[in-house]
Amino acid sequence: MFERTRKGENALLIQPYRPGMQDPTLLEEFIELARSAGATVVGTINARVERASPSHYIGSGKLIEVKDACEATGADLVLVNHALTPGQERNLEKDLGRRVVDRSGLILDIFAQRAASHEGKLQVELAQLKHMATRLIRGWTHLERQRGGSIGLRGPGETQLETDRRLLQKRVEMLQSRLEKVEVQRTQMRRARLRNAIPRVALVGYTNAGKSTLFNTLSGSGVYVADKLFATLDPTVRRLDIAGGSSLVLSDTVGFVRDLPHDLIAAFRSTLSEARDADLLLHVVDAADPLRDERIEQVDAVLAEIGAGDIPQLLVFNKIDRLEDTSARHDVPGQGHERFWLSAKTGDGIELLRQALGTRFSQQRYQTSLQLPPDQGRLYSRLYAAGAIVGEQSDEHGWHLEIDMPLAQAERMAVEPGGHFLQEALLVGLVDPNYNP
Repeated sequence: MFERTRKGENALLIQPYRPGMQDPTLLEEFIELARSAGATVVGTINARVERASPSHYIGSGKLIEVKDACEATGADLVLVNHALTPGQERNLEKDLGRRVVDRSGLILDIFAQRAASHEGKLQVELAQLKHMATRLIRGWTHLERQRGGSIGLRGPGETQLETDRRLLQKRVEMLQSRLEKVEVQRTQMRRARLRNAIPRVALVGYTNAGKSTLFNTLSGSGVYVADKLFATLDPTVRRLDIAGGSSLVLSDTVGFVRDLPHDLIAAFRSTLSEARDADLLLHVVDAADPLRDERIEQVDAVLAEIGAGDIPQLLVFNKIDRLEDTSARHDVPGQGHERFWLSAKTGDGIELLRQALGTRFSQQRYQTSLQLPPDQGRLYSRLYAAGAIVGEQSDEHGWHLEIDMPLAQAERMAVEPGGHFLQEALLVGLVDPNYNP
């Protein structure tokens, strides 16, 4: 199965870079990833890669340098901050005499250590199996022969490798089936929240930005918090009471990171669906991070990839307690997202965020009459699932509906495919001067 890194393992890190594009922050993040996996970083090597070698990814000269560094530092593990092909990984292990793990394998190992729920463990195992499927040959070259021909060695006519691939595929199909059942349960829960007309707010942001700390501060929950990457993998949902006697559903999600493997994005669709289905995103940013603007762009790119790019969001600059001359405040720029400067650890500025959420979601309803043609059955189904239809009549021209739903939810549906029937009515129906879109 997948090779897990042991705590305290000595690792040598290789940071590739293209000519003229060396970025020291990439190595810093990779060091943090290695430490989060439990490895002890004993050395780092920058490798200029103008054109990747098909056999080893790095050149022959750099390969000798890496081997000498492994001998000098006592490293028993080599981590490469880039995706390697199975052949490159296998050749590096053969020539270096040590295990080699690429960026995808390292993140997978961290996820395997962090997953706590049944669903999270299933998702991690599925991603591991997909990653391992192309690496089955490693250490199994003696099994490439057909069994058969001698007494006691006659077999089914397939190689051991083919057998392993067949069994692995069956396991993948079984995991996918289990996850589909879990996804059905989560979908039913989300539909129940929709029928109850409870707004949904999701916390998103770069890993280790303080999302779980903010989640605990707002909800009074006890989600696991640690100063390390990917401390939270499993989605956590809590009900939060806000001003005006209203409530909302607050969810914590997995932290994002640059160049997150696509298999992981697909595997963790449940936690990401909390962001995709939200009415509002609280984009948490480490205010003390010198690369916070770059982090914001990277998170926005992942949100766009999972279909959550158009959801309204508030920027929450956390950890102001680590900054000098920075106080809690609420900025409303002429363009762009609203910004909150706070500290989830000390509680400074939390009330400003609570007030803003109360203003946005407190008892704001969207009521209108809507006529849908017969070909808009999908929009009708979404409105019905949301419990927004309080009266209806149907004829050959379609449906004549009386709509009553939260304003934020109506705005969310208006930007979805087929929601243009709601847009004109929304422009006319915004009568609450306190609403801040």
